[in-house]
Amino acid sequence: MRLTNAYHRYTLPLSLFHRHFHLLPKPFLSLKPPKSSLTINKHSRTKNTNSPIVIVNPAIKAPAMRFHNLVPVNAVASEDGGGPNGSSASSATSNSISPADYEDSSLGNGYCVPPPEIRDIVDAPPLPALSFSPHRDKILFLKRRSLPPLSELARPEEKLAGVRIDGKCNCRSRMSYYTGIGIHQLMDDCTLGPEKEIDGLPDGAKINFITWSNDGRHLSFSVRIDEEDGSSSMLRLWVADVETGKARPLFESPNMFLNAVFDNFVWVNNSTLLVCTVPLSRGDPPKKPLVPSSPKIQSNEQKDTIQARTYQDLLKDEYDERLFEYYATSQLVLASLDGTVKLVGSPAIFTSLDPSPDEKYILITSIHRPYSFIVPCGRFPKKVDVWTADGKFVRELCDLPLAEDIPITHNSVRKGMRSINWRADKPSTLVWVEAQDGGDAKVEVSPRDIVYTQPAESLGSEQPAVLHKLDLRYGGISWCDDSLALVYESWYKTRKIRTWVISPGFENVSPRILFDRSSEDVYSDPGSPMLRRTPAGTYVIAKMKKEGDQGTYVLLNGSGATPQGNIPFLDLFDINTGNKERIWESDKEKYYETVVALMSDQSEGELYVDQLKVLTSKESKTENTQYFILSWPGKKACQITNFPHPYPQLSSLKKEMIRYERKDGVQLTATLYLPPDYDPARDGPLPCLVWSYPGEFKSKDAAGQVRGSPNEFAGIGPTSPLLWLARRFAILSGPTIPIIGEGNEEANDRYVEQLVGSAEAAVEEVIRRGVADPNKIAIGGHSYGAFMTANLLAHAPHLFCCGIARSGAYNRTLTPFGFQNEDRTLWEATSIYVEMSPFMSANKIKKPILLIHGEEDNNSGTLTIQSDRFFNALKGHGALSRLVILPFESHGYAARESVLHVLWETDRWLQKYCVANSSDASANLDPRKDEVNTGTVDTESKAVSAAGGVPEWADDKIDIFHSPCRSSLW
Repeated sequence: MRLTNAYHRYTLPLSLFHRHFHLLPKPFLSLKPPKSSLTINKHSRTKNTNSPIVIVNPAIKAPAMRFHNLVPVNAVASEDGGGPNGSSASSATSNSISPADYEDSSLGNGYCVPPPEIRDIVDAPPLPALSFSPHRDKILFLKRRSLPPLSELARPEEKLAGVRIDGKCNCRSRMSYYTGIGIHQLMDDCTLGPEKEIDGLPDGAKINFITWSNDGRHLSFSVRIDEEDGSSSMLRLWVADVETGKARPLFESPNMFLNAVFDNFVWVNNSTLLVCTVPLSRGDPPKKPLVPSSPKIQSNEQKDTIQARTYQDLLKDEYDERLFEYYATSQLVLASLDGTVKLVGSPAIFTSLDPSPDEKYILITSIHRPYSFIVPCGRFPKKVDVWTADGKFVRELCDLPLAEDIPITHNSVRKGMRSINWRADKPSTLVWVEAQDGGDAKVEVSPRDIVYTQPAESLGSEQPAVLHKLDLRYGGISWCDDSLALVYESWYKTRKIRTWVISPGFENVSPRILFDRSSEDVYSDPGSPMLRRTPAGTYVIAKMKKEGDQGTYVLLNGSGATPQGNIPFLDLFDINTGNKERIWESDKEKYYETVVALMSDQSEGELYVDQLKVLTSKESKTENTQYFILSWPGKKACQITNFPHPYPQLSSLKKEMIRYERKDGVQLTATLYLPPDYDPARDGPLPCLVWSYPGEFKSKDAAGQVRGSPNEFAGIGPTSPLLWLARRFAILSGPTIPIIGEGNEEANDRYVEQLVGSAEAAVEEVIRRGVADPNKIAIGGHSYGAFMTANLLAHAPHLFCCGIARSGAYNRTLTPFGFQNEDRTLWEATSIYVEMSPFMSANKIKKPILLIHGEEDNNSGTLTIQSDRFFNALKGHGALSRLVILPFESHGYAARESVLHVLWETDRWLQKYCVANSSDASANLDPRKDEVNTGTVDTESKAVSAAGGVPEWADDKIDIFHSPCRSSLW
C-alpha cells in the first residue's frame, strides 16, 4: 500500500487498511500527495506571460489613499503603545512606505511578494514526513522541498478524461516529490538512532510512491531527474536495501520506464514487484490532424436521461481518445530483485493492482472503450479480473458498461459489482457489493445493497455467497476473523449511519446493529476500531484480552467531541455486552493528544491490554506536534520526535475557541486568533479577517455541536489567513456557518437568510469582545468560501468593509445539475439557484471585492469563467473590484511566485480597504482619481500583475477514482 493511500485511510472515518504502515499526517497537513489532483495546463490564456493577469474596474476609481499611506511592513507598535492596526491615519502616514519599497518587493517579472513577516513564514523549511516500517523498528524521514517554482507548473500537460498528464514523465502532472530519504532505527528506549541516508541516487532525484516490502527489508520508489535541457525525465523504478541504505534501479534496461498515470507498481511478495511500464513499442504520440475528419457529434436519440456535474478536462474528440490511450496504456511486468523480468498479459489501461493477502492472486482492474465526452474516466467501462501472482489469467469478475447515467442524487452509485476487495483476514477471498436499486438513491427498495463474498479460485459455476444485506448505502467493512467483522452503512439525506456486527464464518449467528446514530452527531461518535497488522501485511480489527477475563474486547479510538472541544480517547469495548472502559484520554487543560496507531502488534497471537503500546501525537496551541510511544501498564510516554517550531515568530500567538448564538437559537463556534503580545487594553480593537466555509446540516442540535479542540497547534499553510497575525490582525477562523434543512426542508431553501444570520452573530461577537474594530472587518474564503464571501457582500454589506474570494463559483446556472451538497437540478429548484447566486446580486455589491482564480481550475463547478463573468457583472454596476487570474494554477495554488503574489494581493487589499478604512469604504470613493500601482497596473487598468496560493480541498464532489484516496469506503 502506498504511503499516500495509507495517509488518506487514516484520515477517513471507519477506514480500511490493506498493506504496510501509514504516513503520519499531523504535522504535514500542507503536504500534497505524490498523485496530486492539482494539475496545470500548457494552454494559457496569455501564451508568453510571466505575470498574473490582473484586471481592475475602471468604472469606480480607487480612493485617494496611495501606497505611501499604507502601514509600514516593519511597524509592529507605535510609541503610545497602540499597534499599527489601531493607529490613526496620521500616524500611519508618518510611517509611510514609498512606492519604491513596493517595487523592491517584486520578483522582477511582474510577480510581487508580501511583506517579510509573511514571506518568512511561507519560506520556512518544511518538516519531513514520517513512515514506520512494517515491524515498527525503523522510521523514514521523507525530506520535502518548499514551494515549487512557476516553471514547473508551466510544463506542457495533456487534459484527458478528467486527468492531467505530464507527457514527458508519463505521469500525473504537477506531482509533488521528496528530495531524500533518511532511515532511523527506533531504539528500545524510544530514542532514534543516527540517520542513514539512502544513497546511490542521482543528483537532483525527485522521489515518489515510496513503498515498504512486506518484510520491511526493502523500499521501492520512483525516481525522475531534470535533464540538462530543462525537460523532465521519465520515471524509473528504484529499490533500496533498508539495512545498507544502498539504492539501485530495479530494471537493468535503460528503456524500462514507469507508467504512473494510474496505479504504477505493487509488491507481489518480498522479492517481486508487478509494475506498470510504458510499452516499449508504442512509438511517438499521435499527432493532431490539421483538418478534422468530421464534426464533433454527440447524440441522445435514445432519449436517455443523463445528468452530470460540471466536470472538467473531458475528452473532446477521437484525437483525445487516442492520446488518452497512448499515455494511459501500460505493459505489466513482473520484476524480481535478482534482475529477472517477465512481461505478462497484453497492454491495457490498468487502473488498479491488488495482490491477495496470501500473495497467490492479483486483482487487476482496467478501463476500455467506449469512452465518454461528458464524464471522466472513473465512469468508463471497467473490467476486473483475477490473475495468478505469476501473471496468468484466472477469470473475469465483471465487465461494467459505461456509467454516464449515475443520478446526481447523493448516495447514487454505479450499477453492478463495486467496491471489489480482498477480505483482509483470509488468504484469497473476494468481497464486493451490488446495488439493488439500480444505483438510483431515489428508488425505494429493501434491501438497497447486498454484500457478496467468494473465494478467488471459485469455479465459474459456483454462486457467490450473500454476506450481508443493507437498507442504506454500503460504506465498507472492518475485518477481524470468522467470528467478527463490522459492516458500515449510511444515508446522506437522513444523515443516518449504522454499524453492524456480523460473524462471517457462522451462518447461524444473526447480524446485529452495534451503533445506530446520526453522522452529524459528533457527541455520540463511539470511535473507530483500532487495527493490527497481520503477517500478510493487511490490517484487521485488534481483538484485546484482559488477564483472567474471557470477554472479547476491541479498542475504540475516538475524537471525543464535547461542548468544551475534542478530547480524544481510547476505550476498551466489550463487543458482546457493549460495556466500555476508558483506558486513555487526552489532556484536557493544555494539550491535544491523539492515538495514531497500534505499535504492539508485531507478533502473532492474542494482544493483552497490559502489554499495549500505541503511537500518540501531542501538541498545544503554541507547541508543534510531536510523537510519542505510550506503553501500558504504566502508560509511560517516550518522545520520539523533536521538531522545531516552524514559525517561532508566532509561537506566542493567542488562540481561543469561542461560542456564541445565532438569532434563531443555533449555537455557533469559531476559533479566535490574536497576535503575539496583544493587549486589548493597550492596543484596542484590531482589524479583523473572518475566513470561513459553510456547511449543511439536518438539525439545529447537530449544527451547534463543537468540533475541534482549543488546544490544537495553530498550523499555518502557505495561504492561510493566520499569516495575517504577523500583520497584527485578529483572525476569526472557521466560524461555523450552518445551513440547516430540518425535516422535509432542504438546507439551501433558506441559504441567504442563514448565511447572513451566522455572519451577523460572528461579527457581533468579535465586536462585543473588543478585539475587532467594527469598521475594519474583512470577509474571505476559498472555493465555496468564496461563494459565501460574495453573497455576504451582496446581502450583508453592513458587516464587512471588504472581501477576498478565491477560486469560487458565483453563477449557479452554470452548474445546472447540482453543486456542493445540492442535488436538485436547476429546473427542479430554479428560484434556489438564482437566489443563491451572487452573480444575480452583483448590483448590490458596494464593498471592495478581490477575486482570485487559477487559470487552469480543474475543480467541478469552479470554472475560471465563473470569476470572469462575475467580475464583468460587478464592473457593469460600478463596483470597486479587482480580478487576478493566475497562469498555470489550478483550483488550489502551488507555485511559489503565485503563492507569494496572492499574499501580496491579499495584504494590499486588506491594508488599503480594511486597515485604512475609517467608515464605509464605498462612501469615500472619488471617481476622478485612479490608483497608481507601482508599475504593476497602469491607469488604463490593463492586466500586468499577479496572484497565487496553495492547494485547498475542492468545493464540489471529488471523483474518488481520481483522488489519491481511492477507498472502498464511500
